Order: sequence, then structure tokens, then C-alpha cells
Amino acid sequence: MSGPADLALLASRVRTDERRIMAALERRGVNFSHVDTRTLHSCFGQRRWPVVLNREIGVVRARYAAWALEAEGSRVLNTASAIEVCGDKWRTSMSLQAAGLPTPRTAIAMTPEATLAALDELGYPAVLKPLVGSWGRLVTKLETREQADTVLEYQAALTGPQAHLGYLQALIDSGGRDIRVIVIGGVAIGASYRSSDDWRSNVARGARTGRCPLTPELAKLAAGAAEAVGAELAGVDVIEDGQGRQLVLEVNSGVEFSGFQQAHGDDIDVADLIAEYAMAAVSAC
Repeated sequence: MSGPADLALLASRVRTDERRIMAALERRGVNFSHVDTRTLHSCFGQRRWPVVLNREIGVVRARYAAWALEAEGSRVLNTASAIEVCGDKWRTSMSLQAAGLPTPRTAIAMTPEATLAALDELGYPAVLKPLVGSWGRLVTKLETREQADTVLEYQAALTGPQAHLGYLQALIDSGGRDIRVIVIGGVAIGASYRSSDDWRSNVARGARTGRCPLTPELAKLAAGAAEAVGAELAGVDVIEDGQGRQLVLEVNSGVEFSGFQQAHGDDIDVADLIAEYAMAAVSAC
């Protein structure tokens, strides 16, 4: 389209989800530009785009791009603040705890030695996670103190102070299944199961997806989690324990929805709902 764009879609890697969003924007006649975040630079000055849809996959680049564009006066979906909280698992846990939402028992330790002590208090089995990361990478199930001692000895040899912090959660026996709920503008639009033969049920690791009933309780829990971290567009991961209680695991600000879309087919068009929300944001500017 000619003329200055009303909306920018930031993405250094255009995946299936981004292609779906761009196609939805085109169908709706939105004047938008795709901006490869690797080429983006910002100097304080005139606002270039009223609204920015931030689909940058790299959390650091996504956060700093949001900060820069917010300083220019753009409305960024999601905000830098939301990206910062969602990009740090401990900060997410603190936000969920402050909002009174149910989560697995969680601890953080400042050193590998302190992590061992925290594990003694938290109990085994437990899960050790990196503070920053996705797709289940570097997530380790610790079933005994001997196993933990070996893993933490390796952790102590890593470079960088953040690598030495221990973020821990009690292992929830969920039968290899969790729930992904997508929230747009404070409204849960649907839910899907993610099931795996592995104890990690990430779609990126080959988990199977299926439809999950979106009960009023689940919708309220997911919307509350998105609100707690300040995310307008969110993928909320929920796990059920042996008693059927639903606990929030984490909230994703750069929500991936291919698995969800496979489960729901044409009944829920996530990309179109995101495009609709972005259009409303443009109209409000």
C-alpha cells in the first residue's frame, strides 16, 4: 500500500505464525510494513508507526526494540515491560504470586550451592530451568540429590552470573500434558492440550495438540495471568496436578500458535483475531 504505514510488524524470522498474521492484515486492508528487526535503528524523534506488533523471536532484541519504539511514541504490542517480565521466569513467577494466582511451588537461589539447599527445602523431584529460554531447552528434571549435585557442578562452570542462578519449580505429575490458553486483549479466546511421551510437552519438541474445553474457570485464570504480567497478547501455559487443580506455569508474550491452530482448525483464527486487535489499536491512536 502507498503512504506511511499505520502499523509495523517486527520480525527477523518470518515463521508460519507471522505469515498468517500478515495475510490476515492484508485481508483486512491494513496498511502495514514488515520490519526486519535486524535492520532497525532508532534515534529519538518523530514517531514512524502509530502501532507496532512485536513478533521478534529474540527476547533481548524484542525488548530493546519495544523500548526504542515506545520512546518514539508508538504503541507496541506487547510493551517492553511485558516482554521483560515474560522473558524472565522468576519475574513472571513473582507477578503471578503477587496477583494471587496458583502456580507450582517455586524457588530461586543465587548460587549452585544455594540451589542444593533450596532443593532440600522444595523437595524432589523438581525442575531446574534457565531464567531465560523457551521450547523446553536446558530444562532439567532433578529426581535425587546426587543427580542435582552433578548438574549443579556443571552449572557452576558456566560463564556469566545469570547462569549460576537456580530457578526451581516442584515437578507436577501431569501425565505429560499441559494446556496452552491464548489471551487477546484480556479475553481468553480458546485453549488446547499439548501432550507428549516426554515429560516436557512443548510443541517445538514434537508434542501433540488437541482441543481443550475453555471453562469459565480456565478462562479467568488465563486472563488473570496475562493481566498480571501486563501482556495484551499472551500464551498462558497451565498445568493440572493429580487433584485436578490448574496451575499457571508461565506466560509467553511472543505467543506461538501453530499447535493451537492445528487443534482448532477454522473454528478459531488466531491470526485474524490478532489482526483485528491491532486494527482497533490503530483506530484508537
